[in-house]
Amino acid sequence: MENSLTQTLQALADPTRRKILQMLGERNLSAGDIGAAFDMKAPSISHHLTVLKNAGLVLAERQGQNIVYSLNTTVMQEFMQEMRQLFRVGENGNA
Repeated sequence: MENSLTQTLQALADPTRRKILQMLGERNLSAGDIGAAFDMKAPSISHHLTVLKNAGLVLAERQGQNIVYSLNTTVMQEFMQEMRQLFRVGENGNA
């Protein structure tokens, strides 16, 4: 579990990856759609998507010639629960 949390925090540390997650929170997107939102080359976008996939934050599904990415809401919910436990949110009147 600790390794999973570390991987998640490392993935979230980058503002580009946080923006990708925000975009995927709105709708599923192809790698091309994601790349179009950034001023960077395809290999850089691919790297960010790989980090997010390895952390379990996004899912990738091949649809024809495209790979469509979606937010892995289960992992995000588990991460938020871990954060609440780590900081004892909700215990003894903590906000």
